[in-house]
Amino acid sequence: MECEFPSINSNKQEIKEIFESIKTIAVLGLSPDETKDSHRVAKYLQEAGYKIVPVYPKEETILGEKVYNSLAEIPFPVDMVNIFRKPNALDAIADACIAKGGVKVFWAQKGIVNNEAAHKAKDAGMKVVQNMCSMVEHRSL
Repeated sequence: MECEFPSINSNKQEIKEIFESIKTIAVLGLSPDETKDSHRVAKYLQEAGYKIVPVYPKEETILGEKVYNSLAEIPFPVDMVNIFRKPNALDAIADACIAKGGVKVFWAQKGIVNNEAAHKAKDAGMKVVQNMCSMVEHRSL
């Protein structure tokens, strides 16, 4: 599936501004398996100084952080939602971000595109990045 608006928040200046403005990242689909992309990316972002909030239904702690079953269960604000889920899950995730409030960035990882969810998040005032790896983009800065 092609991203309908691949340029949204994808230029280096906009991505730089995203990483400079956020502190807390909820990682949806953060696997405890160290060989999985979600784990490697989250660990990299944690080591880069961001507060990582794992969202995964089967664990209690990942990367030394308390795990939540859903975005709604997180009892404090998150700046960015970093998504490692299938594209068809993004509509519900966009709704959860809107319901939670305060989410500034809706980031769907490399290979993940859902234009309806992206438009919904954008219309709610979030910056939207699809089909890009947050670790690769952060490293390139």
